Amino acid sequence: MGCNKEFCKDYLELKAEEASCYDLFRIFYSCELEKKKFLDAPEGTDKIRGIQRRWILFASVSMQRFLISVRKPMNIIGSKVELLLNYPSSNGGLLKLFFNIILGEVIRPDMKSENFISMIGQLDWRVDLDKTKNVSDNYYGPSLAIMAAKLSYENEAFTKKVVTHNWQMDFINFYSFWNAYQEVYTTQAVMFQDKVEDSNLVVVAFRGTIPYNADHWITDVDLSWYELEGVGKLHAGFMKALGLQKNKGWPKEIGESPDQKLFAYYQIRKELKMILSKNEKARFILTGHSLGGALAVLFAAILILHEEEWLLDRLEGVYTFGQPRVGDPQFGNFMKDKFNKYDVKYYRHVYSNDMVPRLPYDDSTFFKHFGSCLYYNSFYNGKVVEEEPNKNYFSVLWFFPMLLIAVYEFIRGFILPWTKGSHYREDWFQKMFRMVGLVIPGLSAHTTIDYVNLTRLGSVLHLPQLAHQDQDRLKDD
Repeated sequence: MGCNKEFCKDYLELKAEEASCYDLFRIFYSCELEKKKFLDAPEGTDKIRGIQRRWILFASVSMQRFLISVRKPMNIIGSKVELLLNYPSSNGGLLKLFFNIILGEVIRPDMKSENFISMIGQLDWRVDLDKTKNVSDNYYGPSLAIMAAKLSYENEAFTKKVVTHNWQMDFINFYSFWNAYQEVYTTQAVMFQDKVEDSNLVVVAFRGTIPYNADHWITDVDLSWYELEGVGKLHAGFMKALGLQKNKGWPKEIGESPDQKLFAYYQIRKELKMILSKNEKARFILTGHSLGGALAVLFAAILILHEEEWLLDRLEGVYTFGQPRVGDPQFGNFMKDKFNKYDVKYYRHVYSNDMVPRLPYDDSTFFKHFGSCLYYNSFYNGKVVEEEPNKNYFSVLWFFPMLLIAVYEFIRGFILPWTKGSHYREDWFQKMFRMVGLVIPGLSAHTTIDYVNLTRLGSVLHLPQLAHQDQDRLKDD
């Protein structure tokens, strides 16, 4: 799956599937690491020198190797669990399912039906918008964005039903996009608008990391990057998922033909131009949870790279939830400067000990978040900070505090329905996943449950001030 790298200024590619156990140890002492088959970088590069950077490489390749080894059973078990969870609803409830089993008339769930719910949907059953928020509220944007991000995990029929029936909005399209490097459809997105006619807002939501998809987790922990001239280093896996053209990079236009595969960036950009041209007052937002948040940020970055000023002037904001790091500090400065120029608001939400915003490893050579972080603790108290606490997750000092918080989160699931209402009820499957947090603190904190909760129960932050804070920070730099 090799390709030329002429489209980028510099690059680093990790090929964990080609790394042996011996290679993992050689990371620490090899003088010509860039010549090993599991690492592709320009010869003589200094990007992988130093014990700290080699430790980061070791951690990334080791985690990828582990995920590769469990890829197949992880996917089989996860998809089977997801299917089993849909049997009660497909058979009219648990009692009806019981009788159907006795009678031998069990109905197998149809994965494409409007009643089939993804594992993310099983972990957070809520589909209705927060009725306490309206368009004039400060927190309407994040509240709508997280529900759209959560909905992007579902199939087309379910998504269309919720948008049109539950939300009374206009469903535009549901997409599965091609990844030219993996040669499969890896990227899912949904687009809708707030009204059928004279719409004021178009929402684009990218699907995030599927819990049992090892390839998605591999992408999250991968340190591979390409450096674009004048932009900075960008996560290679995220770019490939968004539509990076093999051997071409990011041409402004690509050829179209009847059998042309659809790529996320190019198709969504095309449809946005068509939809927004019908109403000069309409604007759009980008959103996503987890991997989807990274794609939302990257979509805006490529619009900037292509100088799509007309679209950027219509971009109201980028809302991300549990988003991993996308680029290096140069990329961060580039984005802050351009977001301020086009008055695009960037709201990066992080809940408590969620592990994904702390990936890939924070390092000035590799990846770093940019802009302010809207951080919420386990009590849903929010504050604007430079960086979430324990920014790299893997810390011995933080293990026991994270474990105590995981215990509290498990107990809180029994308390919230009594204190805040039935909309905060967690069923048995959600409680089981909370228990996973007792083993791997921060994993259960990554689901959409707490991100939906923080938009409904969290302290309201003065979001419009963030753009000015970033602008002041740029002047200081």
